Amino acid sequence: RIPNMLVNGSPGIAVGMATNIPPHNLNEIVEATIAFVLNPHITLQEVMQMVPGPDFPTGGFILGRAGIVDYFTRGRGSVKMRARVTIEEMKGQREALVIHELPYQVNKARLVADIAAQVTEKRLEGISDVRDESDRDGMRVVIELKRGEQADVVLNNLYKQTQLQLNFGVIMLSIVNGQPRELGLLDCIRKFINHRIDVVRRRTDFLLRKAREREHLLLGFQKALN
Repeated sequence: RIPNMLVNGSPGIAVGMATNIPPHNLNEIVEATIAFVLNPHITLQEVMQMVPGPDFPTGGFILGRAGIVDYFTRGRGSVKMRARVTIEEMKGQREALVIHELPYQVNKARLVADIAAQVTEKRLEGISDVRDESDRDGMRVVIELKRGEQADVVLNNLYKQTQLQLNFGVIMLSIVNGQPRELGLLDCIRKFINHRIDVVRRRTDFLLRKAREREHLLLGFQKALN
């Protein structure tokens, strides 16, 4: 019984309205929900100490905090994601870019094919080879550079022209009392808690009604036995 919508995320579109909720860390969201139960007047700044941002399962970086603050506050924002890439020295005074983590929802095979295609079409310069060396120990996509090429320059071009850098447009659209509404983080948690209160109350009413029906039956048995 957790805020599933926040933890797992939820993309979708219907009747011309889109929702695109990113996944968040389970422990962080549960901690924030408990804090909200204990203090209903908790501020967004206090919650952000527990939930600093989305938690994308494929790793990578989030550039800047503005997009996170936007969607935490008003339910809509743009989060810039970037792959985790390191620069390694190779033989012959050459360098290689090694990709270890990708932005959320980027397909590795398609990315490698796209980079190779752009190199063939001369839209990406300075790259001599692209290969996937990933194994059970983790991801490792190697982009070998030509001799004398500046790794930082090639990497910046890759960020511009490939899916090594992407924007995740967050729209926290939900159905509230039958109407679509964009919810900030505090609103999402508040609605979840109210929903759980409603569920527990209705369950308790049901159990009480069943108990009273059983009591009525047992009183009848008792009279019959007497």
